[in-house]
Amino acid sequence: MNLKNLLTEQLAEAFAAVAGEPVDPVVRRSRHADFQAEGALALARRLGRPPREITAEVLDRAVLTDLCSAAQVSGPGFVNLTVADDLLGSLLSGMAADSRLGAAPADAPETVLVDYSGPNVAKEMHVGHLRSSIIGDATVRLLDWLGHRVIKANHLGDWGTPFGLLIEHLLDLGESSAAHELSIGDLDSFYKAARVKFTADEAFRQRARQRVVALQSGDEETLRLWRLLVAESESYFLAVYDRLGVLLTKQDFVGESHYNKMLGPVTDELDRLGLVTDSGDAACVFPAGFVGRDGEPLPLIVRKRDGGYGYPATDLAAIRYRLQDLGVTRLLYVVGLPQRQHFEMVYAVARQAGWLRPPARAEFVGFGSVLGPNGKMLASRAGDSVKLVNLLDEAVARAGDLARQKNPDLDPATVAEVARAVGIGAVKYADLSNDRTRDYVFDWDRMLALNGNTAPYLQYAHARIQSIFRRAAGTPTGGGSSGGAAPGGGPISVTEPAERALALELLDFGAVIGTVEQNLEFHRLAGHLHAVAVAFNGFFEHCPVLRADPQVRDNRLALCDLTARVLRQGLYLLGIAAPNRM
Repeated sequence: MNLKNLLTEQLAEAFAAVAGEPVDPVVRRSRHADFQAEGALALARRLGRPPREITAEVLDRAVLTDLCSAAQVSGPGFVNLTVADDLLGSLLSGMAADSRLGAAPADAPETVLVDYSGPNVAKEMHVGHLRSSIIGDATVRLLDWLGHRVIKANHLGDWGTPFGLLIEHLLDLGESSAAHELSIGDLDSFYKAARVKFTADEAFRQRARQRVVALQSGDEETLRLWRLLVAESESYFLAVYDRLGVLLTKQDFVGESHYNKMLGPVTDELDRLGLVTDSGDAACVFPAGFVGRDGEPLPLIVRKRDGGYGYPATDLAAIRYRLQDLGVTRLLYVVGLPQRQHFEMVYAVARQAGWLRPPARAEFVGFGSVLGPNGKMLASRAGDSVKLVNLLDEAVARAGDLARQKNPDLDPATVAEVARAVGIGAVKYADLSNDRTRDYVFDWDRMLALNGNTAPYLQYAHARIQSIFRRAAGTPTGGGSSGGAAPGGGPISVTEPAERALALELLDFGAVIGTVEQNLEFHRLAGHLHAVAVAFNGFFEHCPVLRADPQVRDNRLALCDLTARVLRQGLYLLGIAAPNRM
C-alpha cells in the first residue's frame, strides 16, 4: 500500500467517528508538510462547526503514531502530516525488494485491444501519425506490463477506390520498377503520380475505374497486384516503426480489407434488429442522441445506394469482430479528437445491436494536434505534411550533435547509440508529457534541452546514477542492484531532507501507475518521472554518495539504485530508452 493510502485509511476512521458517517479525508501532497488532509473543510459545512475544531478532534481520535512523526492543525482547518523516517525507510526497502517497484499487477486481467497508428497503403507516414503511434505504444507497454492480454491492432487503409488508380500506375511503371520505388519509401511520389494521371488522362481514369470493379469482384490478377502494393507498403511501415521504437509488427496489421466479407452480414444483422433506415440515397443507422447543427438526427451510412460500403460499415464490422471473435473486454481507439463523434456513434450502434455490453466497453483515447512555432499544424517549409522519417532523422542528428558537444570523449558507436536514444526519446517525451487532449507546439530546442521537463533531463539523471555505480565498482560494497536493501545488507533509511524528498517521490510510483492504467493520461507518469529526477538531482547535490562514511554510502547507493530502476521502468513504459552514458 502506498503512503497516501495508508494515511487516508487511518484518517478516514477518525473522520467517520467525528462525522458519524464515511468521510473522504482528501489527502494530498503538500508544500508545507509531506502530506495535507483537507477533509474538514467540506465536513464543516455539513456539521455546522468550525473546520479547525473538527480537525483538532480528528487528530485526537486518529492513530498516527506509527505513520507520522508530526501531525498538526494548519491554516483554516488542514491537517499537516510529516511521515516518520522509519516508515519511509521500511516502505523504500519493500519497494526495492519488489520487482514491480510497488506497482500492483492488474486485479482482474482483461483482454484489451489497442487500435492505433493506422497509416494508408501507398502513402508515406507523416507527422499526423506520430501521436497515435506514440500514445498507442505507451498504452500497450503499460497494460501488458500490468498483466493484461493486449492485442495490437494496426487498422491499415488498404482497400477502396484509390487502389484502382494505384494498380494501373503500378502496371504503367512495371512491377519491378514500382516495387523498387515503393521499397525505398518513396510512397508519396508514387501516389501523387498516380493521382496526376487520374486527373489528366481520361483513358487512365477509365482503366482505374474498371480496375476497382475487378478488385472488388475478386479478380485474382488484380488481387495479386494489390497484395504487392500492400506488401511493399507494410515493409516501409515496419522500417518506420523500428526507427520510432514502437512495438508494432507485421502480425499486428489488420487492414480494412480484413472486414470485407463481414460488411454484408453486419448490415443484414442491423437490419434484422430494426436499426437500419433506408434514406433513399443510403441505408443508415441513426444512433440515439446524435444530432447535427440543424437538430436533425445524424446518420451512420452503412451501405451506399450503389451497394458499396464506407468507413462506418468497416468500423462496425471491426467492433463486432473484436468483441465477438476476439473476446475483447476493453477496446481502446487511439485516434485524433476530430474523429470523436464518429467513433462515439459507432460505439452507440454497437450497444444498440447488443454487441457492446458490460463488462465490455469502448473508449475513445483522443489526442490533439502537433503544431509548428506559428501555432498552425506542423508543416514543412513548402507547406506539406512533415514526413515522419525526416522528422525522426533530424531528431537523431540533432541529438548526435548535442552528445558530441557535451562529451567529446564518446566513441562513434556510443554517440550513435546515445543519439538514437536521446533524439527519439525527446520526440516521444515532448508528446507524452503534454495532456494528450491538447495541441502542443513542436520545439526542437525545448525538447532536446538537458534542463526542464524533457526526456534528456530524465535520461541524464539515469546516466548519472550509472556513472556513480561505475565509480563505486572498486569499493567493497559498490555496484549492482541492491535487491531491497542497502549494498551493505541493511534496510534503507532516510535522515537528510534531500533523502526524504527523494523517498517521497519514489514511493508515488505505484499509485501513479495505477491511475494511468485507468485514464491513460501519460503526462501524469511523465510528470512523476520528472519529479523523481528533480528530487534525485537535489539529493545528488546535497548528499555525497561515494565520499560518505561506509554505512551512509551504502544506504545512498541503495537510494541511487532504486531511483535508476524507477526511471528506467517508467521510461520504458513511455517507449523511451534509458542510456547508461550520455
